[in-house]
Amino acid sequence: MSKITAAITALGAYLPEYVLTNQILETMVDTNDEWITSRTGIKERRILKDQGKGTSFLAINAANDLISKKGIDPKDIELVIVATATPDMKAASTAAYTATEIGATNAFSFDLEAACSSFLFGMSVASSYIESGKYKNVLLIGADKNSSFINYEDRATCIIFGDGAGAVLFEANHEGLGLQDELLRSNGEGREFLQATYGGSSYPSTPEAVAEGKHYVFQDGKTVFKNAVFNMADVAEKILKRNNLTNEDISWLVAHQANKRIIDATANRINLEEDKVMMNIQKYGNTTSATLPLLLNDYESQLKKGDNLIFAAFGGGFTWGSIYFKWAYNS
Repeated sequence: MSKITAAITALGAYLPEYVLTNQILETMVDTNDEWITSRTGIKERRILKDQGKGTSFLAINAANDLISKKGIDPKDIELVIVATATPDMKAASTAAYTATEIGATNAFSFDLEAACSSFLFGMSVASSYIESGKYKNVLLIGADKNSSFINYEDRATCIIFGDGAGAVLFEANHEGLGLQDELLRSNGEGREFLQATYGGSSYPSTPEAVAEGKHYVFQDGKTVFKNAVFNMADVAEKILKRNNLTNEDISWLVAHQANKRIIDATANRINLEEDKVMMNIQKYGNTTSATLPLLLNDYESQLKKGDNLIFAAFGGGFTWGSIYFKWAYNS
């Protein structure tokens, strides 16, 4: 029997209807379109404004989009992983609720959190379950309602983040397609530079903390940017070298959409031309766990069976990594 690899066989996505443009942000905080665009590459982002709807709403809609396109029976799904930094609540699994709502009643499920690297790490976990031979399919969803912890009076963070979700189906492959190699890393010393401090077990939410806005996300932009530029580019270069790949072998760079300058720096490090770099940050901003699957969904029609993809991401923690992946189907 040939070796089992884990390939992506279907995609789905969901984005909220409300579009928060740079022009609207100009009326909310001291900023302007030129300032935002020149520093981040972002022109607009989607925001889930409906009261009471959280990350699970985004995840459910992305999963249902995949199920509809693939024509799969949800009862055949064996595992549902929701990669997210913004779970619905602290004490109940967002993945469990999502799985039940989409009809995946035979699946077990769990949440996976590694900040903006959540989906990348989820790819490794989902692939490992497939490669073990115990499971035939795994639904991995990257979803985040970042607007739930953003202070829209803080121009350092409110211009960056948006809401959205993307879903991918991993299935067993016997042609050698799918995940080929991974290089994943973390360093807890970066914890203080990007965090949503209050609301966790170390710092429970209090009326005083909420009144002072301490439940919002905080970012030391310069430090995060410096580390993201170096580490994303570094792991992307290393994974090419250890697989004896050149820039000519790569079909696409699938990089986390946090800042266009970080994406450009990663592409430049591996000498990859601009037309091989997936980019949608201008439309959605940083959707955290959803950036990578949303890229795949947007570029699905351009992907060809056998294409070599290099994934790269960086997030709070710090967490980062790169994955070498062979695409498994023609659209």
